Amino acid sequence: MKEILAAGKIILYPTDTVWGLGCDATNYVAVDKIFKIKQRSESKSLIILVSDEQMLKDYVEEIPAEILIYLKNVDRPTTVIYPKAKNLAANVIASDGSVAIRIPQDDFCKSMIENFGKPIVSTSANISGEPTPTFFKEISSSIIEACDFVCTFRQDDETPRQSSRLVRFLSNGKIEVLR
Repeated sequence: MKEILAAGKIILYPTDTVWGLGCDATNYVAVDKIFKIKQRSESKSLIILVSDEQMLKDYVEEIPAEILIYLKNVDRPTTVIYPKAKNLAANVIASDGSVAIRIPQDDFCKSMIENFGKPIVSTSANISGEPTPTFFKEISSSIIEACDFVCTFRQDDETPRQSSRLVRFLSNGKIEVLR
């Protein structure tokens, strides 16, 4: 899969939450393909997955200690909006310079990201505005056909999963839960 991502291709893969469309989060052209597949405005940011805290440091300016403490104690996959992104494709960074990043606890995702050596986009495998597919069998054929590579791992898995919690840490140290 490393070669596929390095070539700017789009993958369909199981994440620690729902099935996702993914690509190299540092490749502007690949990210643009994701927006086109989803028929989504670039004004709506995408989530990025990194393998661990060390990789996270390469893509955000600062990581307050309370965020790392919080992440060690969460009970479900949690995406954090960090205020100052760096070294990512411009079209994954929000207009205010922030980026939404999750460190997955799922072994498959962590291994894939570690092997690739860079962050991967993770956005639900659906047309923007349509329901998020919970299982592989719910993904529309148009989404599947638009991908360059479809992962076969966990296609039969029907374990209930949900989208990640999305949080932002405010300057006063409080946590704002966005979903």
